[in-house]
Amino acid sequence: MPAPAPLKKNEQAVPTTGMEATGASMRARVGDEIVVRGTAAGVVAHDGEIVGLQHADGSPPYGVRWADSGRVPLYLPGPDACIRHLVIGDGHVRAR
Repeated sequence: MPAPAPLKKNEQAVPTTGMEATGASMRARVGDEIVVRGTAAGVVAHDGEIVGLQHADGSPPYGVRWADSGRVPLYLPGPDACIRHLVIGDGHVRAR
C-alpha cells in the first residue's frame, strides 16, 4: 500500500473513527478515506475514497473508489477497515 500523501500547510487528518469502530458504529462522509488492512497472510491492504453513501447518517455500506484499481463497488467494511476524516484548517473536507 502506498504511503498517504503528506498533509499541506494548515491541513490535518482527524481520525474520528478508529479500528475499533466497525459495523453500526462506523460513520463516514463523502471524501473520507477508508483504509483496509489485511488480517491474514496473503491479504493485501488497500485504501480508497468514499464517493457514495447509502444512508444519510453515514453508516455502511459505502461506494468506494479504490486507489489501486479505480473501481467503485459498493463496500461493506469489516473489522479490518477504518475511516479517516480528512479536513483542512477551516474544518472543510479537502477536495480531491
